[in-house]
Amino acid sequence: MLESMGLRRPLVAMMFVFLVRSSPAFGQDAFPSALPQSANTQPAEPAPPPASAASPGGLLGPADLLDISVYGVPELSQKARINNSGDVYLPLIDYVHLGGLTAEEAQGVIEKRLSDGGFVKSPHVVLFISESASSSVSLLGEVARPGIFNVAGERHVLDLVSAAGGFTDRASRKITITHRSDPSHSSTVKLPSDLAASDASNVVVQPGDTMIVQHGPVFYVVGDVGKPSAFVSDSDNLTILKAIALAGGANKTASLGGTTILRRTPQGTQQIKIPLKQILRAKVQDIPMQSEDILFVPSSTRKVVAARSAEALTQMATALSLVAIRP
Repeated sequence: MLESMGLRRPLVAMMFVFLVRSSPAFGQDAFPSALPQSANTQPAEPAPPPASAASPGGLLGPADLLDISVYGVPELSQKARINNSGDVYLPLIDYVHLGGLTAEEAQGVIEKRLSDGGFVKSPHVVLFISESASSSVSLLGEVARPGIFNVAGERHVLDLVSAAGGFTDRASRKITITHRSDPSHSSTVKLPSDLAASDASNVVVQPGDTMIVQHGPVFYVVGDVGKPSAFVSDSDNLTILKAIALAGGANKTASLGGTTILRRTPQGTQQIKIPLKQILRAKVQDIPMQSEDILFVPSSTRKVVAARSAEALTQMATALSLVAIRP
């Protein structure tokens, strides 16, 4: 009995060692070697980054912001934005046309330029689109904070204007929209003066579009008026009466009959006499104004003299009354 047990123990031990060595569950990964690495052993070089972090199949276009790096050459890493011509400037290799290419194609173009110029041997370029114009809208012109705005979901014209801080004092209500899908074609929408009112001109803006808020027509009212200044109109039907109202109205010493408009024409500056007195009395139809018009309301010498005389008489009467009441 003892002999039989003595024979079994070596057999069981041999079978256990055989199972440990043959089973993958008890391989090198499960029991890592405890032996120290040799001093001459060098750590493995990290694998290069993936070929591209850009979305596959997407085409690069104007206003895209690219994050470009060259593996092993950190000095050449940079961020660059594609201009309207589809070009981007890179160190050493100057301008490179990347518009209309995929990220993978753009990487190949940059790698070839670096290799052909002898700047980098067997370069590996990684290109990442950090800001894609295809998912954002460019808003330029007369807004408080022009720039590029990301579009998440359906966005209307006024949504983008509000995100840009609203219109400036010199803005009109005309907005030009250029579509990324067809840069050669643009459309113009005109918002109503009352922006709170719902209007069909508050159209949906598509990702990649470019919006430009146009400068409003400027006109000037100078002379004997309440607030002589330059004004910007967001309306196409600006008239003499509206201009006078914006300037605070004509003063009492104004010569309404001598009102004129100075208008720039291809033939030079033209002087147009305006019957302001008749317009104010509704005897003559109101006259439309044009951008850059200068409306001049002169002073009446007779009225100025009369006003000064009346002022002098008032001051004299006040002085006499003060003397008369002295004890």
